[in-house]
Amino acid sequence: MVILKNINNKAKTDQNSGFGTNANSYGGRFVNKNGTPNIEKRGMHLLRRISWYHTMIDMPNWKFMSILFAFYIIINFIFAVIYYAIGIEHLDGVKTSGNILQKFGQTYFFSAQTFTTVGYGHISPTGFLTSALSAAEALIGLLSFAIATGLFFGRFSKPTAFLKFSHNALISPYKENKALMIRLVPFKNTNFTDAAAKVTLGMSIEEDGKMINKFYALELELDHINALSLSWTLVHPITENSPLYNFTEEDFKKTQGEILVFITTFDDMFSNTVAARTSYTFEEIVYGAKFELMYNRSIDGAKTILHLDKLNQFETVTFA
Repeated sequence: MVILKNINNKAKTDQNSGFGTNANSYGGRFVNKNGTPNIEKRGMHLLRRISWYHTMIDMPNWKFMSILFAFYIIINFIFAVIYYAIGIEHLDGVKTSGNILQKFGQTYFFSAQTFTTVGYGHISPTGFLTSALSAAEALIGLLSFAIATGLFFGRFSKPTAFLKFSHNALISPYKENKALMIRLVPFKNTNFTDAAAKVTLGMSIEEDGKMINKFYALELELDHINALSLSWTLVHPITENSPLYNFTEEDFKKTQGEILVFITTFDDMFSNTVAARTSYTFEEIVYGAKFELMYNRSIDGAKTILHLDKLNQFETVTFA
């Protein structure tokens, strides 16, 4: 809990944060570490409040491929059961000898050939029901592969901000005072230009006997750069106008607060603006530290080497 007197009265609150002021209505952090809102939506049917397209686009690759593979197996199993129920004698070329598993296996692989429109020709449907079923399955297969192809294209063509943020934010010496510092870096072979940053401080404080959320826009030393090729350290000088001006190391430990970071930049490859978000709770702020340099000149002096593995590396320092 924060005592109101610890907050700098000169700091201006941000009324456009997009978050509510009632602290008792919020649980946990405002924004997850990966940039997604820490919100669970209820009160509406699952199929209405979840976009399957966004879900399939954003999920991890292993889960996406597992769903496609499971769908392929299940849909062919369903059609194989129907073929088997109609009767395998209506599938010309099926071997009627053998046990049930062998017979069902033939109908399953016939279903797979029909679903993918491969049609090897070894087995063919006879009779109206079987022919109609195989025609319907072929249509479903064409539509399913069209949707899967669209999802594949959407996943690979989706504009993405390939930016990584440092795990911790730091309170570091800055000129004759101190500053809040957050570091980020582009980690893939992309070209970012016109990068802009916005940092907001959110805190739960006690005011007039009630817990409320207050938000403050933190002014940055640089909130816009022309090119984002190397690492970028966001610096908020803790001056007499900063809401953190009166904060000590002990205050950061006792305060329930969060630093919200929003980045937008233009990606030359996608020819589109991309965005990235993250947040730092006060527990993830290291007081009295500074980041180690991430880049240096190559041995032959022809290139600048950016060491991505040094993104989170810092050293402790003392304030004068």
